[in-house]
Amino acid sequence: MPEILASEIMATAGARELYDGEVVVVGLGLPQVASVLAKRTHAPRLSALLEIGVMNMSPIDTAVGLADPRIWYRATCWSGFLDVMGMNVHRGVVDVGFLGALEIDRFGNINTTLLKEDSGKVRYFNGSAGGNDIASLAKRVIMIMRHEKRKLPDAVAHLTSPGFVGGRSRQELGLRGGGPHRVITDMAVLGFDPETHSAMLLSLHPVVRLEDVVENTGFPLHIPKQVPITPLPTAEELRLLREEIDPEGVYLR
Repeated sequence: MPEILASEIMATAGARELYDGEVVVVGLGLPQVASVLAKRTHAPRLSALLEIGVMNMSPIDTAVGLADPRIWYRATCWSGFLDVMGMNVHRGVVDVGFLGALEIDRFGNINTTLLKEDSGKVRYFNGSAGGNDIASLAKRVIMIMRHEKRKLPDAVAHLTSPGFVGGRSRQELGLRGGGPHRVITDMAVLGFDPETHSAMLLSLHPVVRLEDVVENTGFPLHIPKQVPITPLPTAEELRLLREEIDPEGVYLR
């Protein structure tokens, strides 16, 4: 069997955070791969929603964008952005928001708007789209990204979507959703301390050293005395990922 890739561990870890019967709004890329994997293994009644209004899709081929018709295959609903946001996210029926990010800080605040370079130049990106609504109102939020110091700063360059802003409680901020739950990276899985709301290490991926995680994290990370190893994908999960869900390695290469 070929070597297991970090992206395959990430997708599997993300899939295992999704439970049968839940409603999840997923972004493109590894969140999409993880949701399909969950649905084809332990969560057949998972309802996946795309921001553009496509629901419960069952793609055969890996799509390269939300507007790629291949991701719409066998969808049970084609509506629109306002329907997903208004009738689902704002109504409080979304269990999980599965998001990517440019930056995530120690309190799970997300930046998808801009990055400041050392030269002082500001690079602008897509911004929020539905990310702010999802981060504010989903019952829990899962984030997935590469583990780099510049992507995990002590404070984001721009707060696009709120986590535990300044370490404060969500109720105090008037946010109905439960907030950040997991950050899944190519090195580890992070969670959030229920009292301080600051990021904490939950597991290390196999072969990853603790020192590398600390070195590549831009904020103080709570580390337990015993750090578990992130479980590897099973043989069946790997088969699904490599042969059915993303055989061309669009997101898993």
